[in-house]
Amino acid sequence: MPLYRDEGVVLRTAKLGEADRIVWLFTRRHGKVRAVAKGVRRARSRFGARLEPFMRADVLINTGRSLDVVSQAETIAAYADRIVADYASYTAASAIVETADRIVAAEREPAADQYRLLIAALAALSRGMHRGEAVGDSYVLRALALAGWSPRLASCVVCGRAGDRALPGAYFSVPAGGLMCAVDHTPESRLLQPGVLDQLRALVDGDWEVLDAGELDPQTRHIVEEWGAYYLERPIRSLRLLD
Repeated sequence: MPLYRDEGVVLRTAKLGEADRIVWLFTRRHGKVRAVAKGVRRARSRFGARLEPFMRADVLINTGRSLDVVSQAETIAAYADRIVADYASYTAASAIVETADRIVAAEREPAADQYRLLIAALAALSRGMHRGEAVGDSYVLRALALAGWSPRLASCVVCGRAGDRALPGAYFSVPAGGLMCAVDHTPESRLLQPGVLDQLRALVDGDWEVLDAGELDPQTRHIVEEWGAYYLERPIRSLRLLD
C-alpha cells in the first residue's frame, strides 16, 4: 500500500472492534483523513495517547481501499493535556474541532488556511492565552469567514449605509448576512445591545485587546451560535456547553 506522511490534528475518534479505533484527522497537506489506528485501545499501545482528540501529531499512513491505516504517530503538540484540565477550554476546543470537521466536509481536500487557523486556536487554548469562550467563538466566525460566510459588519446589508454613528439602533440578521439599519431591518432581525457590534467585529478580526477587556455579551454568543448553525446547516452542539 502507498505510504504518505503528514502532520494533523485529531478531530474525533470512534471505537472499532475490541482494540482498534477510527481516527478523523485534519492534516496540513491532505485535508481531512479517516484512518484506522490498530490496537490503540490496548493498555500497551505504542501511540494510543498520541491519537486522542486535540492532539497534533506527525503521522505515517498506509493508503487502504476503504480506510487508511495509521502506521506511526509522533506527538508535535500535546494540546489535549492542558485543554482537558480546564472545562471552559475543553468545551471551546470541542466546538472548534466540531466546526472544523463540518467545514471541511470532503476528505482528501487540502485546506491549508483552515488548518493554520485550527492549530492557532488550539494552541491559544492550551496556553491559556485568552478566555475559552472568546477563543471558541472567534474561531467559529473566522473559520466560517474563510469558507465564504463572513458576516457583514461595516454597513447595512440592504441599503449599504455605513455602521456605527450612521446606524443608530443597529440590527443583526443571520439569514440576511449581517448588519441592518433601523429603516431596512427585517422582522426576524434583532436589535443589537450596546457593545455587541464591537465584540462581533473583534471576534471576526481576532482583536484580542477588545475581547480580553471583558466577558462576551450573551447576545454576542447567541449570534455566533445562530451564525454557525445557519451556515453549517446544523447546530454546533459543543457551543451550547459554553452557555
